[in-house]
Amino acid sequence: MGSLRLTLCAGLLGACALTPAAYATDGGGGTVSVTPSSPAAGADVALRVTGCTGKTATAVSRAFVADARLAGGSDGTLAGETRVRSAAEPGVYDVKVSCADVGIKGTITVVAKGTRPSAPASPIAPVDAGGGGTAHFATVDTRATGPGAAHAVTGLILAGVAATTVAVLSARRRRETE
Repeated sequence: MGSLRLTLCAGLLGACALTPAAYATDGGGGTVSVTPSSPAAGADVALRVTGCTGKTATAVSRAFVADARLAGGSDGTLAGETRVRSAAEPGVYDVKVSCADVGIKGTITVVAKGTRPSAPASPIAPVDAGGGGTAHFATVDTRATGPGAAHAVTGLILAGVAATTVAVLSARRRRETE
């Protein structure tokens, strides 16, 4: 699972490096960047905010399905993700970020669905490919958990039943051939 996490993180980092970001400042020293810079309605976006002294913030916009919860380190840079409403009309929307002591404003430009992105698609970018029941295993180290005593007992009982069945069938065939 360690290599899967490393691969996903490297892919996300590569996608962020290859995708241009839109920057907007509020004049107070803080910046809001949105990646991709011009998302289509229904697209996922990554937000990055600088200039916050707190460890968390909230980004709000009419373009978003839900408020983006931003978190980060002590260097004043916070990051988070959200999704653009699928019913959002193309245009420019305000993004307001509320930090501990600062309000930072930016914008996001939503483009029409089917419009080519401003950056070429990257083959290393993560995709929504489903996964179904495997999503749980992406967050849990499966090496730390394994079969317990109940599994061992169940296996022994099933092996015993199988051995008994084979012995009975073999004895029955011997009797029928004699």
